[in-house]
Amino acid sequence: MILSGMISDAFAASRLIAFCSFADLPYLVYGSMILRKLENQNVFSWNVVIRGYSDGDDPEESILLYKLMLNSNARPDNYTYPFLFKACAKMMDFQLGMEVFGQAFRLGWSSDVYVINALIHMFAMSGSLDDARKLFDGSSVRDLVSWNTMINAYVQSGCPREALELFREMEVEKVRPDEVTMIGLVSCCTQLQDLYLGKRFHRYIEDNRINFTVPLTNTLMDMYVKCGSLEPAQALFGTMTKRTVVSWTTMIVGYAKFGLLDAAERVFREMPERDVIPWNALMAGYVQCKRGKEAIELFHEMQSTHVKPNEVTMGTLLSACSQLGALEMGMWVHHCINKHGFHLNVALGTALVDMYAKCGNIQKSIRVFKEIPERNALTWTAMICGLASHGYADDAIEHFLKMRDIGLQPDEVTFVGVLSACCHAGLVDEGRMLFDQMMSKYKLVRKLKHYSCMVDLLGRAGLLDEAEELVKAMPMEPDAVVWGALFFACRIHGNIAMGERAALRLLELDLHDSGIYVLLANMYVEANMRDEADKVRVLMGKMGVEKTPGCSSIEVNGMVHEFIVRDKFHPEYKEIYKCLMHLARQMERQGSMPSTS
Repeated sequence: MILSGMISDAFAASRLIAFCSFADLPYLVYGSMILRKLENQNVFSWNVVIRGYSDGDDPEESILLYKLMLNSNARPDNYTYPFLFKACAKMMDFQLGMEVFGQAFRLGWSSDVYVINALIHMFAMSGSLDDARKLFDGSSVRDLVSWNTMINAYVQSGCPREALELFREMEVEKVRPDEVTMIGLVSCCTQLQDLYLGKRFHRYIEDNRINFTVPLTNTLMDMYVKCGSLEPAQALFGTMTKRTVVSWTTMIVGYAKFGLLDAAERVFREMPERDVIPWNALMAGYVQCKRGKEAIELFHEMQSTHVKPNEVTMGTLLSACSQLGALEMGMWVHHCINKHGFHLNVALGTALVDMYAKCGNIQKSIRVFKEIPERNALTWTAMICGLASHGYADDAIEHFLKMRDIGLQPDEVTFVGVLSACCHAGLVDEGRMLFDQMMSKYKLVRKLKHYSCMVDLLGRAGLLDEAEELVKAMPMEPDAVVWGALFFACRIHGNIAMGERAALRLLELDLHDSGIYVLLANMYVEANMRDEADKVRVLMGKMGVEKTPGCSSIEVNGMVHEFIVRDKFHPEYKEIYKCLMHLARQMERQGSMPSTS
C-alpha cells in the first residue's frame, strides 16, 4: 500500500487500521502509529483505534488519542464518545468522564441515545448510581439498551430490589424485554435467593418466546444451583446444544454443593476442554465435602496437564491442607505462591494464616498475619481462632480488642474463636461479658456453637448448675455438641446424676453412637460404679452398637496416609506393624504402663 500510494487513500487506510485495532496489543500499537502518520485521517480510523484501547488494558491511551483527534481535521461523532466513557469507567475517573461529556454536549451529542447509554454505564461503573438514574429518568431518547444498562447497573452494584422495581416500570411503558434484560432479572433472584421469583422469570422467558441464549441459560442454571434446586439446572443443561466452560462449571459446582461428587467428577471428565476454572470448581467441591486428600490428588493431576493454577487454586489447596493438617504440602503451596508471584490478596493471606494455625505452626501463622499487606475481618477471625485453638487465650482476646478498635465488625465465627479462648483459659467473667455483648452490642444472633462454647466454659469451671440452666434456656433445641460439652464437664467434676441426664439426651439424639456408651461406661468406672458400667456395655451389645474405630493420619513427603485400628489396607502395613511391635517392646523395657482411663 505504501509502495503503490494506496496508503494515502483514507478509506483503504482506515480498513488497514481497523484490521490492526481488532488484533492483539502489538498490532493495535502499529495501527495507532499508522493513524498518526496519515495525512487524510477520517473519524472511522480514530474511532476504531480509540475503541481498541478502551477495550484493552491501556484505556488512558484512548484519551490521549482523543486529544490528538480534536487537533486533527476529523470531528468526533456519536460513536466516539461511548468508547471514551468506557475508558473513563475503566479508569474510575469520574471527573474526566464529565469533562468528556461537556465536550460531547458542546458538539451537539447530548441527546444521542448511544452517548446517553454509555454515560449511564459510566456513572454506574463509577459507583454513582443516583446520577445514572437521574440521567436515565431525564432522558427523552431511551431505548431497550437504556433500560438494560440501568437494570444491570443495579444488579452489578448489589441492588436487586431496585432492578426489579425498574423492570416493573419498563412493563408499564410497554418496552419488550430481551435476553439481556432477563439475564439481569434472573441474577436479581440469585442475589435475593428467591427461587419462587426465579421460576416465575423462567416461565416468563418461555411464555414470551425470549431467545434462550447460552449466557441466559447459564444464568438460569446458576440461579437454580445457588437457590438450592438442582433438578431444573440439570434439565436446562441437558437441553443445551452448545455449552461453554461456564455451563459445565456451573453443573460441577451444583453437584458438589449437593454432595454428589461422583456426578460432579463425571461432568468434569466429559468436558471437551478444561481451563483452570472447572479444575478449581471440582477441587473446591472436594474441600467442601471434607475430602481434602482427593482435592490434593486432583491438583497433582492438574499439574500433569500443564494447566496453570491461579490464586483461587492456591486458596483451595490451602483449605485442603488445613483439613488434613498437611503442613508440608501447605508450606509447598506457600512457596509456590511466592515463587510464581501470585498476588497475596485478602483471601489468599487469610487462607495461609488459617492453614498454618490448623496445621500446628502458630508462630508461622502469626508471622504471615503480620506480613500480609491486606487484612479484613475474616483474616482477624482466622488469627483469633488459631490463637484460641493453640491455647493463647490472652493473645486471642487482645487481637479481638484490636480488631474492634480499628473498626472491623466481628461476626459469629469471630465470637466462636474468642469464646473458645475464654474456655481454654478459664476466663468465665470475660466469656459471660462477650456472650452478652454478641446481642446487646453487636446485634448478632447466637448460634448453637456459641452456646456449646459457653456450656463448655461454665462446665470446665465447675459451674455445672449454671451450665445446665443455660442449656434449658436456649432458644433452639440443643444438639449433640452442647449436650456433649455438659456431659464432659460432669465427667471431669464427678457429677454422676447430671452426667446421666446429659448422656440420656445424647442417646435420644443418636441411639447408635458408640462413643456415648463408651464415655458413659468410663464415667461409671471412674466413679467406682462398675455394675452400672457393665449394664451400659450389655445395653450396647443388645442394641448392636460397635465401637467406631478411630482414624489417624500422617503426612510424609507431601502424601497423607490414613489409618484405622487393625488396618491392613496400607501397602506397607507389615513393616508398620513390625515397627509398632518394636516400639511397644521398647516402652515395656522403659517401664511404661498404658493408661486405660
